[in-house]
Amino acid sequence: MIEHGHLIAERQLLIRGARLSLGPRTTSRSSIQITGDRITRICNHPHPLFDTPPGPADINMNGFLVLPGFVNAHDHLQLALYPRMGNPPYRNYIEWGEDIHRRFASEISRQHAIPKAVRLWWGGIRNLLCGVTTVCHHDPLWPESQDEEFPVRVVKEYGWGHSLALGGDLRQAHDATPPNRPFIVHACEGVDQQAREELWSLERLGVLDDRTVFVHGLAMNREGFDLVRARGTSLIVCPTSNRFLYREVPDPLLLSRIEKVAIGSDSSLTAEGDLLDEVRFAIRILGIQASAAYHMVMTTAAAILRLGDTQGSIKELGLADLIAVRDTGQDPADRLDSLSMKDVELVIIGGRVHLASEAMLERLPFPARSGLEPLSVDGTVRWLRAPVRALMQEAEKVLGGGAVQLGRKRLLIPTGVMAEHVN
Repeated sequence: MIEHGHLIAERQLLIRGARLSLGPRTTSRSSIQITGDRITRICNHPHPLFDTPPGPADINMNGFLVLPGFVNAHDHLQLALYPRMGNPPYRNYIEWGEDIHRRFASEISRQHAIPKAVRLWWGGIRNLLCGVTTVCHHDPLWPESQDEEFPVRVVKEYGWGHSLALGGDLRQAHDATPPNRPFIVHACEGVDQQAREELWSLERLGVLDDRTVFVHGLAMNREGFDLVRARGTSLIVCPTSNRFLYREVPDPLLLSRIEKVAIGSDSSLTAEGDLLDEVRFAIRILGIQASAAYHMVMTTAAAILRLGDTQGSIKELGLADLIAVRDTGQDPADRLDSLSMKDVELVIIGGRVHLASEAMLERLPFPARSGLEPLSVDGTVRWLRAPVRALMQEAEKVLGGGAVQLGRKRLLIPTGVMAEHVN
């Protein structure tokens, strides 16, 4: 790599001694060599590569389970700082939207006073904190979300419409979507006949095919699921938003009738918390099998969004998007059942450390720590590759000191931490 006329060595990391997730029920005691943004070698123990003394780019990961970074199939990044809004139950998303704009107009106006770029960054941080390395933002893409320094990857190649009622010309948007990219739309979000009929309206529009991805689909009945399956259409569910707004949740038996189903976190306006909260809910309340839930935020989500590049898995020559949690000896899928933001101690995106716990920070080589800033989330400190202090100042100008929250988790800049890691 050439930069300013000088030869710069590619960034390298060597993760030593982790238990590596190769699938929901498959692990190996391995080490991973990362060069640039790619995994260049995966070596099972014992191996001569690990008989050498630790080098300056090594991370000792004994005692940790390393998983692929999560893929969040649905979010509205700019809404991350909002409180939950609504006076449920509602019949459909139109009724909810009209109600909150009447009932919470002043709070909506206050949130909008925070610069949108700042709100988008907080949406990225909300995802990063729970181990998401790639997120799909269901709104127009702003340049800030494509910045190389943005906290997580944001999917940029897709077609979309908001919904049948609020999405403009969905037929035109669908037809303009490249044939190898997904077309994403909110559909059947509610519990009444109006929400249920949206599916058939979309069928008449001719926008149901194997590129189409529905978000929510709560009102679909058996006939609706059969139509979706016949068309090869995919589904993204956001169960805690559904329970909050409509007092109903997706039927796991009906979900099983569709080949491709993923999980999204939706926005803080309606969701319980973050993507890991949705995963635990899906396993514990919906009764989704842990192995299925694993794929819903890994390989299936990547396939629905047509990401390619091995996202949602750990493979040689694949993107180095990884997370680490304490190893409890469980299969990776079963580990999801108890996993929360507090358990995510390391996030690597494109070969760079984007998040580290205080304990993990001590294991990192010094170059990997450079540029990390501390953030306290409900008392748990995480070091993030983000301008945390500046983002907090911008949010507090509007919301007030000590009043910034992500999904009802209080955010603070911690005091008394090792400031030498900040660059």
